Amino acid sequence: MLKQLRIIDLPRHVSGGFDHGDVHLSTGRVFVAHTANDTVEVIDGERLAHLATVSGCEEASGVLCAQDESLVIAAARGTGKILLIDAMTEKVVSEMHAGSRPNGLAWDTHRKRLLVADVGDNSARILGSSFTRVLSTISLPGRPRWSVYDARLDLFLVNIREPSGLFAISAESMRGRFMPIAVAGAHGLDIEKDEGRAFVACDGNAVVVLDIETGKEIATVPIAGAPDAIWYNPQRKRLYCAIGRPGVVDVIDTLEFVVDEQIKTEEGAHTTAFDQARQRLHAFLPGSCRASVYEEI
Repeated sequence: MLKQLRIIDLPRHVSGGFDHGDVHLSTGRVFVAHTANDTVEVIDGERLAHLATVSGCEEASGVLCAQDESLVIAAARGTGKILLIDAMTEKVVSEMHAGSRPNGLAWDTHRKRLLVADVGDNSARILGSSFTRVLSTISLPGRPRWSVYDARLDLFLVNIREPSGLFAISAESMRGRFMPIAVAGAHGLDIEKDEGRAFVACDGNAVVVLDIETGKEIATVPIAGAPDAIWYNPQRKRLYCAIGRPGVVDVIDTLEFVVDEQIKTEEGAHTTAFDQARQRLHAFLPGSCRASVYEEI
């Protein structure tokens, strides 16, 4: 079960809210896109307190931690830029243009390459390890949502809103294939690496479990509303699915394919970050400008 540990105050905003977050696992620092303020907020995951604000990330959207490199990659959707932030110092070390409206991010841990899914021109760009050169631009069949990299299958995976489905891109050949999904509006995405399964949270109020290699739908789990960010916990075989309306996190048992817990967050709270090392889930609350921290017990 998830037990609430702390409520953390974050910098105020007039309207709007937060987008994706991620955790630098060695330090426990949580980085979250504060879209309303054009910033990335940093939370000290050990002391459970706000630590710093990184400015200059206009219309902040995707945030991704490259763990081995101690880098935080943040998409500034408003300027078409990608910011590289040092996870230890919270300083921007470089920035580069990466399309018109970069959003979803995925990190190839083998080749040290970055996929940037662009919601402006419905494309995916793969940047080289220096982040200065676009190696390939791949046209997508529709508007991209969230993205991940599957190291075991050596694939970038990108959710597509319409037509609803999962687009798989070979990290080696950079060729893609589309896997349609029966539920409308593929949005949140995470993977179960050992089983080769993808969890796709859809606007049609369900999570679809997909076999990545075959494209076969294994299960469909109804949830309380239209979701956004999801995180898979391989230690507990649980999937955390944030739903802005009615403001809950549905927790799915990925062995039985049922919702076995629901926690109330706040109306509009649609995004989270999961600290696998400390077994903590951070839910970002736009109405009250706070983060609610839960721990698996």
